Amino acid sequence: MYNIEYDYLESIFVALLQGITEFLPISSSGHIVVAQSLLGQDLELGMVFNIITHAGTLGSIIIYFYKDLREMVKSAFRMLFKPRSVIENWDTDEATRFNIYVLLSMIPAGVAGFTIRHQLDAAFANPMGVSFMFLFTGTFLFATKFFDQGRKKLNIKNTFIVGIAQAVSLIPGVSRSGATISMAVFLGINRNDIARFTFIMMLPVVAGATLVELLDIGAGSVESAFIPHLILGFFVSLISCYFALKYLIVLFKSKGIHYFAYYCWSIGIFGLIYFS
Repeated sequence: MYNIEYDYLESIFVALLQGITEFLPISSSGHIVVAQSLLGQDLELGMVFNIITHAGTLGSIIIYFYKDLREMVKSAFRMLFKPRSVIENWDTDEATRFNIYVLLSMIPAGVAGFTIRHQLDAAFANPMGVSFMFLFTGTFLFATKFFDQGRKKLNIKNTFIVGIAQAVSLIPGVSRSGATISMAVFLGINRNDIARFTFIMMLPVVAGATLVELLDIGAGSVESAFIPHLILGFFVSLISCYFALKYLIVLFKSKGIHYFAYYCWSIGIFGLIYFS
């Protein structure tokens, strides 16, 4: 049974932190670990709160990419009831191709999640490890500065490789958006496709991970007094995630994401010094 006092201001702060950092390439999971360590919060209860705010993340993606997702759902039903439509519509139906690419991108993260999930969970209680990963994240973000605007379209090979980057981002302190966007830039994919694919591909992975964690924790493990904090956290995360997503896509298309490297390096160095 989790038993910890959780102030409403702290709930807002952690949810806002989650919302702002979830899509910006600076690792939301790493920030949550560092913030909760600084606040002296129990990381296990923090994990419950973190899961709920991730539900807000899912909601923001659905709202922002509603039109794309609507077409993908229609295509998914066509694929389900008429599998041959995948081959028949491959060249003309972008939603069909997008569905296949998302499914392929899920494989690496799904395998990693089911095989080493508990080891990764243990890393959430290790702010020193997270600090090292901030330095790693900053390094590959900075590397994107040296790559030109890509012109390649999405295909089976490059979407699977981007999926591998998403699997690496299961490590706390490694930014999911930073890892996937950077890998897509390294592969020379055009930025319009990167902006759509790297966020839509997050949906099934984040949803699956959230569901598994919720089943592990169990509804009875959360005290009733904590439920209002969870509701508050969900909506704060939903709203802040939406605007962070909107801002990042505009910034990425116009200037890139290498500027965030300096921030990640700063947080990493601070963490190594403070938690040593």
